[in-house]
Amino acid sequence: MNKLIHAALLVAVSSSAFAGATVTFVDIGKMTDVPRDYQKRDDMQFLLREHLSLLSEKLPAGQALKVEFLDIDLAGDEFPRVALRDIRVLRGQADWPRIHLRYLIEQDGKVISSGDSKLSDPGYMMGVNRYDRDLYGHEKQMLDDWFRKDVLHQH
Repeated sequence: MNKLIHAALLVAVSSSAFAGATVTFVDIGKMTDVPRDYQKRDDMQFLLREHLSLLSEKLPAGQALKVEFLDIDLAGDEFPRVALRDIRVLRGQADWPRIHLRYLIEQDGKVISSGDSKLSDPGYMMGVNRYDRDLYGHEKQMLDDWFRKDVLHQH
């Protein structure tokens, strides 16, 4: 992503673009598998924040979602090819995506729901994924499934 686009993304993050979801990444440097390159890591954080913000729009009015990513293991494996560009290879074997997160839903400053979830999708290469052309599409699909099952079922 070029520097101009990245600057625009940072402005969006600092504005109210994510008013419905507060997302943090706890000790991202110790996570199982996130991009090694700091720019790609920032881009991943932005895209996952944006996705959760869109999901949070489905909550009833007045409710806010807070999510802490405790661990991420992205789909596939990253292989260093050259210093400037690593390649992520998806084989559909023991390289499925995994996410460990903690969440809470607040209304009027009071916690109305919370939980700790470990998401994984061993069959990530099978079936239909509406985000198959998106960066981190497998992780987005997993977050959709989690949100529908663990968050919205309570409302």
